[in-house]
Amino acid sequence: MWTEHDNEIKRTIEAPDFPTAIRIVDEIAVKAEELNHHPDIDIRWRKLHLTLTTHDAGGLTDLDHKLAAIIDEIAAKHGA
Repeated sequence: MWTEHDNEIKRTIEAPDFPTAIRIVDEIAVKAEELNHHPDIDIRWRKLHLTLTTHDAGGLTDLDHKLAAIIDEIAAKHGA
């Protein structure tokens, strides 16, 4: 679940294992590149800590929420 704080939204995803976590990151990277909007991702074994904000706008935009929804779909597809 995404939480909002200080003009950012954050979510932690727990993948079933490390290789799956990396596959999730890879799919997020492809979509982020397509949108030209890139999350901050911290990888800790099978836990991914993601942060979204639009730095150019000084806070959250529709693009953050769009990418968050895409990330949710990717995570669900991988059982996370």
